[in-house]
Amino acid sequence: MSKSRDTSYFLGLDFGTSGARAAIIDGTRQLLWQSGVSYGSVNDADWITIWRQTLFDLLGEIPKEYRSQLRAIAIDGTSSTVLLLDAEGNPLFDPILYNDDRGKDVQKLLQSFAPSDHLVNSATSSLAKFLWWSQQPAFSQARYFCHQADWLGGLLHGQLGISDYHNALKLGYNTQRLTYPAWLQGQPWFHLLPQITEPGTAIAPLLPDVAKRWQLPATCWVYSGTTDSIAAFLASGASQPGEAVTSLGSTLVLKLLSKTPVTDLGSGIYSHRLGNLWLTGGASNAGGAVLQHFFSPPDLERLSEQIDPRQPSALDYYPLLQPGERFPLNDPHLKPRLTPRPDDDAAFLHGLLESLGRIEALGYQKLQQLGATPVSQIFTAGGGSNNLPWQKIRERLLGVPVAKSPQSEATYGTACLAQQGFQRQVSKT
Repeated sequence: MSKSRDTSYFLGLDFGTSGARAAIIDGTRQLLWQSGVSYGSVNDADWITIWRQTLFDLLGEIPKEYRSQLRAIAIDGTSSTVLLLDAEGNPLFDPILYNDDRGKDVQKLLQSFAPSDHLVNSATSSLAKFLWWSQQPAFSQARYFCHQADWLGGLLHGQLGISDYHNALKLGYNTQRLTYPAWLQGQPWFHLLPQITEPGTAIAPLLPDVAKRWQLPATCWVYSGTTDSIAAFLASGASQPGEAVTSLGSTLVLKLLSKTPVTDLGSGIYSHRLGNLWLTGGASNAGGAVLQHFFSPPDLERLSEQIDPRQPSALDYYPLLQPGERFPLNDPHLKPRLTPRPDDDAAFLHGLLESLGRIEALGYQKLQQLGATPVSQIFTAGGGSNNLPWQKIRERLLGVPVAKSPQSEATYGTACLAQQGFQRQVSKT
């Protein structure tokens, strides 16, 4: 990748479930450099040491030609991965990861003050994890509750107790009113919760020691971050109401940019704020995992080429590997439907791809029925985005243009968030 004439550079850092990635873009959002680090074995992992070391390893990999003109840094982390810190910013406990459900032990306590229909009423919500910590003896030493992205950012800028409203949604923050609700503000531990900013808000410049150690400019600022899933959406370039991103990974994940927020927690549907717009969506249990169950990657490629995407398949499947679906159908007992299977493998694959396309179409219809902006353009991410016949099948079923996202890495989206925040800060000065 060639060096751009634009001499302002922006760094995005993505901390996912198995590793972290870094990307640098210029002022035109051209991707200039990216790198990644695997966490390695995660059994009994010391996450504090791993995340800190990974952060600094990635800073150390930044090419020299970009260091002196680095203007902004933003970090994304996994949603509802949280830490509890003492007055000096040291973790009091091991972090609680995004998928840890120990919050189930405090559900009665949570339900005693949180609205029954609120997103926080989940064993894996940030607030449920905080309440679990509140029952531990060392909780009296707590001074700051933060998310993974907040803590990592703090290692760079030194400020504690600051988060963003993407990470804070599952903490109970009201993103429509941009304030904590009264039922949270009335709790005796409310002072431990972070101050909330808009993602991409300038927090502080790099700590002098960090800037010196990594040969970065003292004028480089760190901006509030986001979650990894929203960063992946930002990477797509979708920015207008009606634009959507479908991720064709092991499951089918839909995200639609809407003028209005929509919620159906029973179906796993809720809305994140994106400026003055709303990002809503849901995730089906059906997806690429079913395709990989029946076909190897070479077979998928070979058989897909034998499919005429203009011709509908008469096969009607609901491709699940085990019973249960949440979106677009909310039926925990829904059984997989994978018969009859024709002798022709290409015909079978055609039926699976067509059925997944129908589920996707039904998902966007459900979002629109709930009041979301009608879908007008779909960008595709994930492994399935490389399957052109599937794209054409989906385009026929969805009735809107479908294209592969030019960028799909969360780290690129976070770099765009840093660049956007920098531009916003410059415009105010």
